Amino acid sequence: MTYDKEMPKPPFQHPNADVRMRGFVERVSAEEALGWLDAELERHGLLSDEYVALVHAAGRVLAQDVTSPVNVPNFNRAMMDGYGIRAADIRGATAATPIALEVVGECFPGKPFASAILAGQAIRIMTGAPLPPGVDAVLPVENTIRQGTQVFAACELEHGKNYGNVGEDIRAGEVVLRAGRVLRPQDLGVLSSIGHGTVPIVRKPRVRVVVTGDELLPVGSVPAGSQIVDANGPMLTALVGRDGGVANHPGIVPDDRQAIRAAIEDDVDVILVSGGSSVGQEDYVPTLLAEHGQLAVHGIAMRPAGPLGMGRLGERFVFLLPGNPVACLWGYDLFASRAIRTLGGRSIDWPYRRTIARLTRDLKSPPDRLDYIRVKLTDEEVEPLGRSGASVLSSTTRCDGFVVVPTDSAGYHAGTEVEVFLYD
Repeated sequence: MTYDKEMPKPPFQHPNADVRMRGFVERVSAEEALGWLDAELERHGLLSDEYVALVHAAGRVLAQDVTSPVNVPNFNRAMMDGYGIRAADIRGATAATPIALEVVGECFPGKPFASAILAGQAIRIMTGAPLPPGVDAVLPVENTIRQGTQVFAACELEHGKNYGNVGEDIRAGEVVLRAGRVLRPQDLGVLSSIGHGTVPIVRKPRVRVVVTGDELLPVGSVPAGSQIVDANGPMLTALVGRDGGVANHPGIVPDDRQAIRAAIEDDVDVILVSGGSSVGQEDYVPTLLAEHGQLAVHGIAMRPAGPLGMGRLGERFVFLLPGNPVACLWGYDLFASRAIRTLGGRSIDWPYRRTIARLTRDLKSPPDRLDYIRVKLTDEEVEPLGRSGASVLSSTTRCDGFVVVPTDSAGYHAGTEVEVFLYD
């Protein structure tokens, strides 16, 4: 990366640190920008662990491998309602020639039968109850006839039929869940079954959403005159939550250097700044980051979100997102989403379902630029949207998803099968 010779800058500054009313000196490729981000994320590592009550752990990322200290079950148990018997006692039994056994007691879950079962005896037993000594099979109740203190077996059973052994579900010392797993409800059940009331999880990334612009009105307002309502704040807040972070968006920040600087000094893990990153006279954010931290990237060969920037402020990751809402969404998904998901231990892959569809017409893209194209799907065919500028946010609700044209491609001909990321 070279500096503009006509506008010398101090060593700490990026060549695009101050592009106000001048334009960008150069732009890096999206791949180069992602390379810087991935290297910084690897250096930083995951956020610290914290312990969370099991009932609140669904959807969180497991921070450590979990090894079971116990067998599950830790006793032999009945797998159905019926009679605990010795399999040898009913060998040859049929419906026509049932074999009688003496019923000597009952056994319920949590209420074991104290004595051993002897030859010719049976015990009435319920699903989940511990098997008394001597029992080696459970005779289903539908295969029996009860008469007084006797039960008649109408079929024979093999040894070990219809009961669960010690450790059949989980063995002591077994790794039951691996670090990095996003915990599902059934995972919580497994953790509870081995005695966990809390679970070690990766801390959620704390994210400050900074939305700048004197022309903006707060959420819930009605647009009036030359003012517009903040769309990026609620959108970014929801995206952060989707990616496992905790967003804080206390309100709109005016186009004022001191106000913006105070906002980006928040004690968080990631800072998202929407607006103030391009060539406007009041676009102060890149210079502030260059002066007080590291402006590593500013200006990327992509459409939309070309003015996007990235850097560090101490240990905080800072993303300078365009104010145009579609560009803001795409810039977030491509870079900030990747950082938030990685810091929180999640996969860097987009959380979008994918499909393959055939283009109905040519899709052209200038070379050496990454393109984000909104599309409609009909009968396994994909149609690029016509009216889809960076400020037309409704295009992202009218479309079914998007296609990414990579930097090294000039687009695709009609009939080409392309990968579509779906906005489900």
